[in-house]
Amino acid sequence: METQNRRDFLRQLALGSGALIAAPDLIAESLTNLSTKKDNIKNNLPCWRGFNALDFFRPEHYSRLKDSNDVTSDDDLKWMADWGFDFLRIPIAYPSYLKFDSNKENRHITPEEVMVFNREALDAVENLVYRANKAGLHVSLNLHRAPGYCINAGFNEPYNLWNDKEAQQAFNSHWEMWSKRFKNVSSKKLSFDLVNEPLYKEDMNDQFSPSKMVDGNVYRHIAENALNVIHSISSKRIVIADGNGGGGVAVPELVGLNISQSCRGYFPGFISHYKASWVYKDPAKAPKIEWPGNVEGKYYDRNSLVEFYKPWKELINKGVGVHCGECGCFNKTPHPIFLGWMEDLLSVLKENNIGWGIWNFRGSFGLLDSGREDVDYEDWHSHKLDKKMLRLLQKY
Repeated sequence: METQNRRDFLRQLALGSGALIAAPDLIAESLTNLSTKKDNIKNNLPCWRGFNALDFFRPEHYSRLKDSNDVTSDDDLKWMADWGFDFLRIPIAYPSYLKFDSNKENRHITPEEVMVFNREALDAVENLVYRANKAGLHVSLNLHRAPGYCINAGFNEPYNLWNDKEAQQAFNSHWEMWSKRFKNVSSKKLSFDLVNEPLYKEDMNDQFSPSKMVDGNVYRHIAENALNVIHSISSKRIVIADGNGGGGVAVPELVGLNISQSCRGYFPGFISHYKASWVYKDPAKAPKIEWPGNVEGKYYDRNSLVEFYKPWKELINKGVGVHCGECGCFNKTPHPIFLGWMEDLLSVLKENNIGWGIWNFRGSFGLLDSGREDVDYEDWHSHKLDKKMLRLLQKY
């Protein structure tokens, strides 16, 4: 998530957009409160609950990422599982596993370089998947930046995924590579999330280029071709497509394909991204927020969330599996407002048997080291634990 036009961003969000032992009381609560009960609605995807891991989220060369604070540790994975969670989504920027190094070369990537893989970086991704599986977590592997598209721009792309056949061929080749690498991994342990938060931009490299929803038939064509490539190698692999319009819009054009869909838990955006620097040029000008309550002349409450997720419920009723791949709240939202909104959000998702993935585990959206200034943190092995948030997540 990088700086982009505030109006476009808010519009998108409105659409969508072991060595350490866990405390026994936390483990006990996770086992009793993290419900796996099925209600009346049958969702064809499991109700996985967990987090995103940002190890490969940025396009910088892997050698510059592997010593960063974003690296997911074995303790992180252990704590997730000990606390009752079972899901890890890995959003990946494809240049991070290429031999191309934008920092070192200071030049634009070429189409030829898009297919030059770095084995060390690929091994690192594979290692994270296996470590997460070993901890008991299902992994969703996602191309957050795919050849020819990223919602955040900020890195030159040599072509446009939605327009150019060459980009689509590269997209399929990347998924072919991952399919072969993980051919023998069970679909119970690993799924593929094709491309993060589709939007259409004429200029894929302009952060401020106007954007709109991808044509549904174009999206179906690209998703179906990738699905066919994946299933030609692993016929039982679960394949997921993110919602249109930046992730928040259900995609009826994909119904009939053997593809599940991923929604977002960022509605309304002025709650989830309050004073976020990549949304507001002047965060001090963010609107006053309440939950429930009026924001900029409109009233929002739990019923607003029920209405927002109705199209996703309709997909479930048609037999489409649905999961919420990203959700959560930036650390500037007052904690009581965040907790009230988050409980309503999670309760609505649970009513529809939709699982979820908080944007990060450690960091500004996370359970640990969130940087919130109004939280009475508990010390957790040299980290700051938001225990109220943990208790809330464990309820749902």
